[in-house]
Amino acid sequence: MHMKFFHLSDLHIGLKLMNRDLKEDQDYILQKITEYAKAEKPNAVVIAGDIYDKAVPSAEAVEVFDHFIKNLTEAVPDAVIMMISGNHDSAPRVNCFRSVLSRQNIYMVGQPPRTENEYIEKVVLQDNYGKVNFYLLPFVKPSMVKNVVGTDKNGNNLSYNATVHKLVQREIINTEERNVLVSHQFYLPAGKKAEEVERMESEIRTVGNIDEVSADVLQIFDYAALGHIHKPMKVGSENIRYCGTPLACSVSEAEQQKGIIMVKMGEKNSVQTTVLPLEPLRQVRVIKGTLEEVIKEACNDYVTVILTDRIDLDVMDMQERIRIAFPNLLEIRREHLRKADYTKELQSETLMDPYELCCSFLKDLDEKEKELLQAVLHTVQGVK
Repeated sequence: MHMKFFHLSDLHIGLKLMNRDLKEDQDYILQKITEYAKAEKPNAVVIAGDIYDKAVPSAEAVEVFDHFIKNLTEAVPDAVIMMISGNHDSAPRVNCFRSVLSRQNIYMVGQPPRTENEYIEKVVLQDNYGKVNFYLLPFVKPSMVKNVVGTDKNGNNLSYNATVHKLVQREIINTEERNVLVSHQFYLPAGKKAEEVERMESEIRTVGNIDEVSADVLQIFDYAALGHIHKPMKVGSENIRYCGTPLACSVSEAEQQKGIIMVKMGEKNSVQTTVLPLEPLRQVRVIKGTLEEVIKEACNDYVTVILTDRIDLDVMDMQERIRIAFPNLLEIRREHLRKADYTKELQSETLMDPYELCCSFLKDLDEKEKELLQAVLHTVQGVK
């Protein structure tokens, strides 16, 4: 028998999509995950951070999560459930009842090692090929672990990159056994710049990408189950993966294929991954075209409408027609708005006549409006 586990992350329970409550959608997708678990019977289910969307989740969000874990443990009573806190979660809250829950085969790890005597939480599972060691490392800021990794010569916190490297390097990892890291950080593939990695609107990013960590630290592991990036992504290898969100969290994720990564581990160096697709209750879509073209695509999905009409539309009528066609409308954008005509070149010695400049900016003025504009300009110039 080989080891089989599900890799999930970034549930973001409690998220609102442009003020649209996603409780029904999240309940639906979590139920789909439970159904997959019942069918595939994994030995473990791994959630790599951002369980909730907010550090202090609402009662409704906690209820959704509670319902999910209850159903999951009933669907696969022998499976070990492991999860870590992400940057959206409250580490102490996720850490609550850690020792009690671990006796129920549920490992909720919110805090990284914070003293010299603490190490990354390790959960050891067994199959016909021996041990599989799961290292559970929650989201880490350098300030959280400075008592463990130290500071630089000036007493300042180390970088994110140095911090994560030091945390992993202080572990005694038996490379003859199979090892899995569960982590929630921004890992950068070798040779790539942070700006080359496509990020979604729903992700929290740091100024100057100070949170980037070189993915070379992951090479020691047979599989790295990563969270934080919302679009599914391989970090230079089939076995170093961001699974992405199970449900679109922003318009930038429109029509992305979401899924669970199912990992099968045989003997050492034998790892297979399969994506189990997740189809949402409602898609997030961007529909673009003229008002008449857009209306023809009426649906119940979460929709951003981009109107390409070059003519003025009756705003009230347009909004009403779109809202009827799309009961779960997110927003309406206009692609072609009136813009000033700046094509006239300005010579360095001469300035454009104020009247001409205003006409260029306002455009389409009738005779009465032109007369009024001239009167205003004369008044302003007279005041000068």
